[in-house]
Amino acid sequence: MKILLLEDDFTLSKEISAFFTSKEFECVPYYDGSLLLKKYLPQEYDLIILDINVPGTNGIDVCKGIREVDKKTPIIMLTAFSEIEDKLASFDSGADDYLVKPFHFEELYARISSLLRRKDIPQQSENKIIIEDLEILEDDMRVFRLGEEIKLTPKEFKLILILAHAKGKVLSKQFIAEKLWDYHIETNQNTIEVYINFLRKKIDKDHETKLIRTKIGYGYYLSAQE
Repeated sequence: MKILLLEDDFTLSKEISAFFTSKEFECVPYYDGSLLLKKYLPQEYDLIILDINVPGTNGIDVCKGIREVDKKTPIIMLTAFSEIEDKLASFDSGADDYLVKPFHFEELYARISSLLRRKDIPQQSENKIIIEDLEILEDDMRVFRLGEEIKLTPKEFKLILILAHAKGKVLSKQFIAEKLWDYHIETNQNTIEVYINFLRKKIDKDHETKLIRTKIGYGYYLSAQE
Protein backbone atom coordinates (compact mmCIF):
# COMPACT_ATOMS: atom_id res chain seq x y z
CA MET A 1 0.00 0.00 0.00
CA LYS A 2 1.25 3.45 -0.91
CA ILE A 3 0.25 6.52 1.09
CA LEU A 4 0.75 10.16 0.10
CA LEU A 5 1.34 12.43 3.11
CA LEU A 6 1.18 16.24 3.09
CA GLU A 7 2.47 17.51 6.45
CA ASP A 8 4.77 20.52 6.95
CA ASP A 9 5.79 19.59 10.51
CA PHE A 10 8.99 17.71 9.73
CA THR A 11 9.07 15.80 13.02
CA LEU A 12 5.43 14.72 12.80
CA SER A 13 5.86 13.77 9.14
CA LYS A 14 8.83 11.55 10.02
CA GLU A 15 6.91 9.95 12.89
CA ILE A 16 3.86 9.23 10.72
CA SER A 17 6.06 7.82 7.95
CA ALA A 18 7.94 5.60 10.41
CA PHE A 19 4.69 4.35 11.92
CA PHE A 20 3.25 3.33 8.56
CA THR A 21 6.53 1.82 7.45
CA SER A 22 6.23 -0.43 10.51
CA LYS A 23 2.80 -1.44 9.19
CA GLU A 24 4.39 -2.28 5.80
CA PHE A 25 2.97 0.78 4.05
CA GLU A 26 5.06 2.95 1.75
CA CYS A 27 4.65 6.59 2.83
CA VAL A 28 5.65 9.40 0.43
CA PRO A 29 5.95 12.77 2.28
CA TYR A 30 5.43 16.28 0.93
CA TYR A 31 5.83 19.52 2.89
CA ASP A 32 4.42 22.02 0.35
CA GLY A 33 0.91 21.86 -1.13
CA SER A 34 1.80 23.57 -4.41
CA LEU A 35 4.64 21.14 -5.08
CA LEU A 36 2.38 18.18 -4.33
CA LEU A 37 -0.21 19.34 -6.89
CA LYS A 38 2.49 19.75 -9.54
CA LYS A 39 3.73 16.21 -8.97
CA TYR A 40 0.41 14.43 -8.40
CA LEU A 41 -0.66 11.70 -10.80
CA PRO A 42 -4.25 10.33 -10.66
CA GLN A 43 -4.64 7.20 -8.53
CA GLU A 44 -0.89 6.75 -8.05
CA TYR A 45 -1.54 6.20 -4.33
CA ASP A 46 -3.89 3.94 -2.35
CA LEU A 47 -4.71 6.70 0.16
CA ILE A 48 -3.91 10.40 0.74
CA ILE A 49 -3.39 12.24 4.05
CA LEU A 50 -3.48 16.05 3.86
CA ASP A 51 -2.73 18.56 6.60
CA ILE A 52 -4.73 21.77 6.12
CA ASN A 53 -2.20 24.40 7.20
CA VAL A 54 0.82 23.88 4.96
CA PRO A 55 3.05 26.17 2.86
CA GLY A 56 2.09 26.93 -0.72
CA THR A 57 -1.42 25.67 -1.48
CA ASN A 58 -3.36 24.76 1.69
CA GLY A 59 -4.71 21.28 2.24
CA ILE A 60 -8.32 22.20 1.40
CA ASP A 61 -7.33 23.54 -2.02
CA VAL A 62 -4.96 20.62 -2.58
CA CYS A 63 -7.89 18.28 -1.94
CA LYS A 64 -10.03 20.19 -4.44
CA GLY A 65 -7.23 20.02 -7.00
CA ILE A 66 -6.81 16.28 -6.56
CA ARG A 67 -10.55 15.70 -6.86
CA GLU A 68 -10.57 17.44 -10.24
CA VAL A 69 -8.47 14.60 -11.66
CA ASP A 70 -9.01 11.77 -9.15
CA LYS A 71 -12.42 11.19 -7.57
CA LYS A 72 -11.78 7.73 -6.13
CA THR A 73 -8.58 7.69 -4.02
CA PRO A 74 -9.59 8.06 -0.33
CA ILE A 75 -8.48 11.31 1.35
CA ILE A 76 -8.13 12.03 5.08
CA MET A 77 -7.66 15.62 6.28
CA LEU A 78 -5.55 16.47 9.33
CA THR A 79 -6.60 19.67 11.08
CA ALA A 80 -5.81 21.50 14.28
CA PHE A 81 -9.37 22.80 14.33
CA SER A 82 -12.49 21.15 15.71
CA GLU A 83 -15.15 23.63 14.59
CA ILE A 84 -17.91 22.21 12.41
CA GLU A 85 -17.15 24.77 9.69
CA ASP A 86 -13.64 23.36 9.28
CA LYS A 87 -14.96 19.80 9.16
CA LEU A 88 -17.54 20.71 6.52
CA ALA A 89 -14.90 22.59 4.51
CA SER A 90 -12.84 19.38 4.46
CA PHE A 91 -15.76 17.27 3.26
CA ASP A 92 -16.88 19.86 0.73
CA SER A 93 -13.40 19.89 -0.79
CA GLY A 94 -13.78 16.16 -1.46
CA ALA A 95 -12.26 14.55 1.63
CA ASP A 96 -13.60 11.23 2.90
CA ASP A 97 -12.67 11.72 6.54
CA TYR A 98 -10.90 14.08 8.94
CA LEU A 99 -8.84 13.73 12.11
CA VAL A 100 -8.23 16.53 14.61
CA LYS A 101 -4.73 17.07 15.99
CA PRO A 102 -3.34 15.85 18.31
CA PHE A 103 -4.25 12.25 17.51
CA HIS A 104 -3.01 8.74 18.22
CA PHE A 105 -1.35 7.00 15.29
CA GLU A 106 -3.44 3.90 15.96
CA GLU A 107 -6.60 5.97 15.48
CA LEU A 108 -5.27 7.27 12.16
CA TYR A 109 -4.45 3.69 11.19
CA ALA A 110 -8.00 2.59 12.06
CA ARG A 111 -9.47 5.35 9.89
CA ILE A 112 -7.19 4.41 7.00
CA SER A 113 -8.01 0.71 7.33
CA SER A 114 -11.73 1.51 7.20
CA LEU A 115 -11.37 3.60 4.05
CA LEU A 116 -9.18 1.02 2.34
CA ARG A 117 -11.67 -1.78 3.14
CA ARG A 118 -14.47 0.29 1.62
CA LYS A 119 -12.36 1.01 -1.45
CA ASP A 120 -11.78 -2.73 -2.02
CA ILE A 121 -15.47 -3.72 -1.74
CA PRO A 122 -16.79 -4.47 -5.25
CA GLN A 123 -19.75 -2.41 -6.34
CA GLN A 124 -22.86 -4.62 -6.53
CA SER A 125 -25.50 -1.95 -6.88
CA GLU A 126 -27.33 -0.97 -10.04
CA ASN A 127 -25.56 1.62 -12.14
CA LYS A 128 -28.63 3.83 -12.43
CA ILE A 129 -31.31 4.87 -9.91
CA ILE A 130 -34.33 6.88 -11.08
CA ILE A 131 -36.69 8.62 -8.66
CA GLU A 132 -39.26 10.79 -10.42
CA ASP A 133 -37.13 13.17 -12.53
CA LEU A 134 -33.96 12.51 -10.53
CA GLU A 135 -31.36 10.20 -12.10
CA ILE A 136 -28.35 8.90 -10.16
CA LEU A 137 -25.47 7.21 -12.00
CA GLU A 138 -23.66 5.32 -9.26
CA ASP A 139 -20.59 4.12 -11.14
CA ASP A 140 -19.95 7.54 -12.67
CA MET A 141 -20.83 9.41 -9.44
CA ARG A 142 -23.10 11.79 -11.37
CA VAL A 143 -26.59 13.12 -10.63
CA PHE A 144 -29.12 14.64 -13.03
CA ARG A 145 -32.51 16.27 -12.57
CA LEU A 146 -34.68 16.85 -15.64
CA GLY A 147 -31.60 15.98 -17.67
CA GLU A 148 -29.45 18.72 -16.13
CA GLU A 149 -26.37 17.60 -14.24
CA ILE A 150 -26.10 18.60 -10.58
CA LYS A 151 -22.56 18.96 -9.22
CA LEU A 152 -22.24 17.28 -5.82
CA THR A 153 -19.28 16.86 -3.47
CA PRO A 154 -18.32 13.23 -2.67
CA LYS A 155 -20.09 13.40 0.71
CA GLU A 156 -23.23 14.92 -0.85
CA PHE A 157 -23.24 12.18 -3.48
CA LYS A 158 -22.91 9.51 -0.81
CA LEU A 159 -25.75 11.11 1.16
CA ILE A 160 -28.13 11.08 -1.82
CA LEU A 161 -27.21 7.41 -2.40
CA ILE A 162 -27.97 6.53 1.23
CA LEU A 163 -31.40 8.15 0.91
CA ALA A 164 -32.05 6.60 -2.52
CA HIS A 165 -31.14 3.08 -1.41
CA ALA A 166 -33.62 3.36 1.47
CA LYS A 167 -36.45 3.42 -1.13
CA GLY A 168 -38.61 5.92 0.74
CA LYS A 169 -37.89 4.61 4.24
CA VAL A 170 -37.34 7.28 6.89
CA LEU A 171 -33.72 7.32 8.09
CA SER A 172 -32.64 8.76 11.43
CA LYS A 173 -29.79 11.24 11.74
CA GLN A 174 -27.73 8.67 13.64
CA PHE A 175 -28.24 6.02 10.95
CA ILE A 176 -27.25 8.49 8.23
CA ALA A 177 -24.17 9.60 10.19
CA GLU A 178 -22.93 6.03 10.63
CA LYS A 179 -23.47 5.23 6.94
CA LEU A 180 -21.95 8.50 5.80
CA TRP A 181 -18.71 7.92 7.71
CA ASP A 182 -18.73 4.07 7.59
CA TYR A 183 -18.11 3.66 11.31
CA HIS A 184 -19.45 5.01 14.56
CA ILE A 185 -18.19 8.48 15.48
CA GLU A 186 -19.60 11.12 17.74
CA THR A 187 -21.30 13.37 15.21
CA ASN A 188 -23.02 16.61 16.03
CA GLN A 189 -26.62 16.18 14.88
CA ASN A 190 -26.40 19.61 13.28
CA THR A 191 -23.81 18.19 10.87
CA ILE A 192 -26.43 15.98 9.22
CA GLU A 193 -28.90 18.88 9.10
CA VAL A 194 -26.29 21.03 7.39
CA TYR A 195 -25.61 18.35 4.77
CA ILE A 196 -29.32 17.82 4.15
CA ASN A 197 -29.69 21.57 3.61
CA PHE A 198 -26.74 21.59 1.21
CA LEU A 199 -28.36 18.76 -0.74
CA ARG A 200 -31.78 20.42 -0.78
CA LYS A 201 -30.33 23.59 -2.27
CA LYS A 202 -28.85 21.60 -5.12
CA ILE A 203 -31.54 18.96 -5.66
CA ASP A 204 -34.81 20.72 -4.79
CA LYS A 205 -34.38 24.50 -4.73
CA ASP A 206 -35.14 25.17 -8.41
CA HIS A 207 -37.87 22.53 -8.74
CA GLU A 208 -41.55 22.62 -7.79
CA THR A 209 -41.57 18.96 -6.74
CA LYS A 210 -39.44 18.46 -3.65
CA LEU A 211 -37.77 15.08 -3.18
CA ILE A 212 -35.83 15.35 0.08
CA ARG A 213 -38.39 15.08 2.86
CA THR A 214 -38.34 15.44 6.65
CA LYS A 215 -40.46 13.46 9.07
CA ILE A 216 -40.23 15.64 12.15
CA GLY A 217 -38.80 13.79 15.12
CA TYR A 218 -37.80 10.77 13.01
CA GLY A 219 -35.46 11.72 10.18
CA TYR A 220 -35.25 12.10 6.41
CA TYR A 221 -36.40 10.24 3.33
CA LEU A 222 -36.41 10.61 -0.46
CA SER A 223 -39.78 10.73 -2.17
CA ALA A 224 -41.97 12.90 -4.38
CA GLN A 225 -44.83 12.29 -1.95
CA GLU A 226 -45.10 13.76 1.56
